[in-house]
Amino acid sequence: MKKRLLMVILLPLFCAAQKNFYVATTGTDKNPGTFLKPLKTLESALKKASPFKHEDIRIYFRGGTYMMDKTVEISAANYTASTLTIQSYQNEKVIFSGAKPLKAIWQHYRNGIYQAKIALERPDRLFLNGKALPMARYPNFDPKARVFNGTAADVLDSARIANWHHPKGAYVHTLHSGEWGGFHYLVTGKQKNKLILEGGWQNNRPSPMNDKYRFIENVFEELDAPNEWFYDEDKKILYFYPPKGTNPNTASFSVSHLTDILHIVGSNAQPVKNIHINQIDFTQTARSFMLTKEPLLRSDWTIYRGGAILLDGTENSKITNCSFYELGGNAIFMSNYNKHNLVKDNLIYNIGASAISFVGSPDAVRSPSFRYEEYVALEQMDMKKGPKSNNYPQYCTASGNLIHHIGLIEKQVAGAQISMAAHITISHNTIYKVPRAGINISEGTWGGHIIEFNDVFDTVLETGDHGAFNSWGRDRYWLPNIKDVENILTKYPGIEYLDVIDPITLRNNRFQCDHGWDIDLDDGSSNYLIYNNVCLSGGLKLREGYHRKVYNNIIINNTFHPHVWFRNSDDVFAHNIVTQPYAPIRMPYWGKQVDSNFFLFPAALQKAHQLGLDKNSLSGDVLFVNASIGNYSLKPQSPAIKIGFKSFEMNFGVTAAHLKKLAAKPNIRPIQDLVAEKESIRLNWLGATFKNIETLGELSAAGLHDKDGVLLIELLPSSLAIKNKLQKGDVLVAIANEKVKSIKDLAMLSQKYKQAQNLEITLVRDQRKKVLMIVQK
Repeated sequence: MKKRLLMVILLPLFCAAQKNFYVATTGTDKNPGTFLKPLKTLESALKKASPFKHEDIRIYFRGGTYMMDKTVEISAANYTASTLTIQSYQNEKVIFSGAKPLKAIWQHYRNGIYQAKIALERPDRLFLNGKALPMARYPNFDPKARVFNGTAADVLDSARIANWHHPKGAYVHTLHSGEWGGFHYLVTGKQKNKLILEGGWQNNRPSPMNDKYRFIENVFEELDAPNEWFYDEDKKILYFYPPKGTNPNTASFSVSHLTDILHIVGSNAQPVKNIHINQIDFTQTARSFMLTKEPLLRSDWTIYRGGAILLDGTENSKITNCSFYELGGNAIFMSNYNKHNLVKDNLIYNIGASAISFVGSPDAVRSPSFRYEEYVALEQMDMKKGPKSNNYPQYCTASGNLIHHIGLIEKQVAGAQISMAAHITISHNTIYKVPRAGINISEGTWGGHIIEFNDVFDTVLETGDHGAFNSWGRDRYWLPNIKDVENILTKYPGIEYLDVIDPITLRNNRFQCDHGWDIDLDDGSSNYLIYNNVCLSGGLKLREGYHRKVYNNIIINNTFHPHVWFRNSDDVFAHNIVTQPYAPIRMPYWGKQVDSNFFLFPAALQKAHQLGLDKNSLSGDVLFVNASIGNYSLKPQSPAIKIGFKSFEMNFGVTAAHLKKLAAKPNIRPIQDLVAEKESIRLNWLGATFKNIETLGELSAAGLHDKDGVLLIELLPSSLAIKNKLQKGDVLVAIANEKVKSIKDLAMLSQKYKQAQNLEITLVRDQRKKVLMIVQK
């Protein structure tokens, strides 16, 4: 027994004499970094390891919390090892924190509020026993509120602002007017009971603030609820309203001071290679929403290239078995050149922005544009295929990660985000409780991604018009006007492949969305293979794009949503199982094939026949193995086999045993009977038929922010509407500068101005407002 004990003690001593270094909270940076004489900081361990060129280095951290003084950088200039592993020692709990301890003497101020005199550098987040506390805010923090944990329409009312003596330094947070993400503003002053604001750059589709979903924080006069705090920079006083039973003088406080904890930075020419981060917790970083400025080409995103861990110019590096929580911004961000990296079996939750991001450099993109409405003219366009350089993530993988409760402050976020990257694999992740997409692909550049075996649910919880899986395809070829794109494709066949050079594959996933579609391919998304997926509630949408093959999917309690397809799109929707009737919008063309599908209800198949589709499709009892628990595999005698459907395993989400125990499951709803559609109220004006905006699909197809307006659905030949160049899909929103919110308004205003020979109307067409002067007689 004594010999065995001696060997256990000598082993770390022997290893330490080789290439192992030890760090402990009880150590000192004057120590050699051995097991018995550990170092105190990661920076010192890296410095000690630097003489060991081309060696395998391991840095072991003993249990404890390491509060970083600054962001630690491992760069190509100082990295000399063959491999470097940074990990906890024998599973001891190791925490890397972006905060610093706060020691204060608290005294009672008034009304249950305490105060402490302390000099701080504009604190962004205050933690009580490791948990983030809300700033003094209006409305108060409500854990049950759907958006921002509490919002109010009167946040910016002058009467309320009048009560704020000195609101400089406050933040206003709001959703986009169309609920397409959010905006954030810093209050720089007050003038005549109006706030002076700076910001609003966090979304690449600018809009006014949402008039309903907004809140303000860091206002002293709003310090009125337990857990709230406020720091007066002028007086150097920290105010805190402790919850019942908490003595602030015995509690543990910390305050964030870093947005990023670890940077690993090289370049395409000199990458940092073979770094492994294992079994480390990352926590308590500052929020980064005011740094989220850089637009991601023509998508709706802007980003901040940073996070708890930033990898930029790396190869063959891994982040495994780590936990990321109570972060103010992103967790893991791969920026620019990264190749063969792996993010596996991590737990990511309670963070302010995105979980795992793969974002390349715009300098690798040919003829890039940076706004929805921007476009490089064809005569100036670079017509070469693929990227200009290697400065983007490629052949990287995020697998087996448990991700939930992200985007706590920023709303244009995702569990996994891909932009300007190639051959990224997102597999076996469980993602839920997110404000927007679970998985997002911002544009086609450069395809080859594989999205498989993920379990993605409870998504688009705080926003709208989006998907559990969402993509855009606003690539070089794409324009908002459908006819313009079709003309370009006629002249330049194959131009749609210039950016998305390899197909993007979605297979064997389970998706569920609350305010949109389970799978949402938007605005030009092209070159997709989509098969063996289960859509639990939101259905599957294909907006205009090319070369999408959708087959062998199961769509529960919803349907297929084809929106405004291009001529000769080459799209295929076949061998799928569908619950409800298709929901087409502005569909003059139906692609290559819509057939050989199985409908759970005969009436849904009859609707498809009325559209001239699904000649070889069937309907009836599909014979799922056990739909009540979400097992949608087919029994051997299922009639769906006759239309070519092939049963697949219901195997989704994380695989590590400890994460499977923690992971939630989606709510499996019973299959709903088909409900008869209500007949819409319609009105004819100028030989055009209009109806109210009634569905999310109609809202999305028109690019509207709300349901105000009437949709033009039919045109009579040789009508005044045609002579005035009205088009199917137009949304009429005003007549003579008077708003048209519904058919009722159209009826009233058309009567009011029926004697006018010339009349000004306002339409929304191709997601833009257009004013026309029409002739009524």
